Amino acid sequence: MLDINVRTEDGTRHLGVSAEELTALVRRIGGWDDLFLVIQRIPDLPDVFAQVWHKEGEEEWTVEYRDGAADRHFQALADSPDEAAAALTGWARGDDGWQDGLDWSLLDLGPAPVVPPLDLRDEDREVLEKRVREVLTAGYADRAQLAETAEDYLVTADRRPLTRLQAEAFADRLWLERVAEQEAWHGETDPERITRAFTALEAAGITAREHFTCCRTCGDAEIGEETAPGSRGFVYFHTQSTESAAAGRGLALLYGAFGDAEGATAAVGREVVAALDAVGLRTEWDGDPRAVISVTPLEWRRRLVG
Repeated sequence: MLDINVRTEDGTRHLGVSAEELTALVRRIGGWDDLFLVIQRIPDLPDVFAQVWHKEGEEEWTVEYRDGAADRHFQALADSPDEAAAALTGWARGDDGWQDGLDWSLLDLGPAPVVPPLDLRDEDREVLEKRVREVLTAGYADRAQLAETAEDYLVTADRRPLTRLQAEAFADRLWLERVAEQEAWHGETDPERITRAFTALEAAGITAREHFTCCRTCGDAEIGEETAPGSRGFVYFHTQSTESAAAGRGLALLYGAFGDAEGATAAVGREVVAALDAVGLRTEWDGDPRAVISVTPLEWRRRLVG
């Protein structure tokens, strides 16, 4: 598997694809609303990406990559989708000499925009940084969403203190700090164990969603739209629960059954507890179907994707 995030023109994301899957995606592009792929490494880094563009009827595939800054943006033309995919796969792997198969040229994209310094009071800067770090620690936001948080958090009816460029620069600085911090993490983290447990539950017929909606009211109202045919029940945690877990207060899981068979909700709860136990996570639950399942103790180290 390649440690990349592939985004299609319609916004669909493909995480951790294989070289064969990446090649299939490159072969597919060319039709209406499906003209390009943007490929980012995991975790995403500012101004580091590759992309490919192709339109049906044309003989070439335009391949580009950016190497850390807008003035290091390169382009080449490939004669086939497989040639383009081979270059992109080499880029994703960081292979020595991956560029050698194509004739690259440096693109002149003009001067980079100047980002003015922030004009914030110390207390506003502290509040903003605290909030952005909370979203970062939760671990589900990408760089664009983090910048949106930074841009909007201090907005009032008559004041917008950060421009989009300032917000991006502010968010990227904190993003890179978190990326450096997570390089010291080794092995499977507790959030990754939760993902593994949820994947097993999904395969067993329990709809399982992470960081789903803003609250229980919305989650209970919307979880039915997420279900696959044959699903017997559900489990999820909402964004407030994520932030509670990231703050060290454990993770509250909400669950239920589809249908009104007696004891069905409690049975789903037992399946959830068993799945978490199987991945090495401890829970607190007394078997009451009206009570949440609390995952605790929990060390919330969710690796960024972007």
